Amino acid sequence: MITLTLKEQPTVPLEAEVLSPDVLGTLAQEEIRALPVFLGKRQHRLDAFFDVEGAASDELVIRGDAGKVKWIGRGMTRGRITIHGNAGMHLGAYMKAGAIEVSGNASDWVGAEMSGGLIHIRGNAGGQIGAAYRGSLSGMKDGTILIGGSAGLEVGMRMRRGVIVVAGPVRDFAGLQMKGGTIFLLGGAEIRTGAWMVRGTIVSLTPIHLLPTFARACAYNPTFMRVYARHLRIMGIAIPHDSREGAYQRYTGDTSVPGKGEILLWQPRTS
Repeated sequence: MITLTLKEQPTVPLEAEVLSPDVLGTLAQEEIRALPVFLGKRQHRLDAFFDVEGAASDELVIRGDAGKVKWIGRGMTRGRITIHGNAGMHLGAYMKAGAIEVSGNASDWVGAEMSGGLIHIRGNAGGQIGAAYRGSLSGMKDGTILIGGSAGLEVGMRMRRGVIVVAGPVRDFAGLQMKGGTIFLLGGAEIRTGAWMVRGTIVSLTPIHLLPTFARACAYNPTFMRVYARHLRIMGIAIPHDSREGAYQRYTGDTSVPGKGEILLWQPRTS
């Protein structure tokens, strides 16, 4: 195991793409200490900002408030990163496999354009979770992102596959231009949910305001929800699916595209 302890939070964002098991997995401790990171336009050694313990491991532990440390786990294909504290922008961007867990909060672009792996944020996250970067046609293509708190704008923008679960409320444009995959909004969302979505599923366990371009189709309990419920239960997330407890109101859209996406709103059975 490699343990990096942040000496002090940098005054401006620190770009640290090297903080990945793919980079650190075969390096001796002195090689890890000498890895390049960038503070603005200036290049520094990693050990100018972190105390380094351990070497040559696919398991990386980061301690301290890394809220201004960007690109942790960029493009990682294996291993595990555990962050005891906060994480900066672009956490797990382009990730292909492995796992990242954050005990605190994360910033914008968590799991942007990822294609595999698991990211679990215990606290809140920023905007553009699992989204496509500006000018790109596709967001996340596979994998799972779990947010224990709230999230910002454009969650799952242009995502194609994968699962995003947000326990708290999210802001505007969740599922913007969504092309596939599933977003679970356990705490609901603000406005414009599913705007211009083409395909995919958005599930909200609390009432949300829908765009007029979504039409009600039916009330039912889809079989695939049982599969998701079993999968997410392992991660400590409960998704209702029993018809004795209620049913999902299905809305289709966005008809302005026109799209074939769906928004499922859980409606508990009244006693």
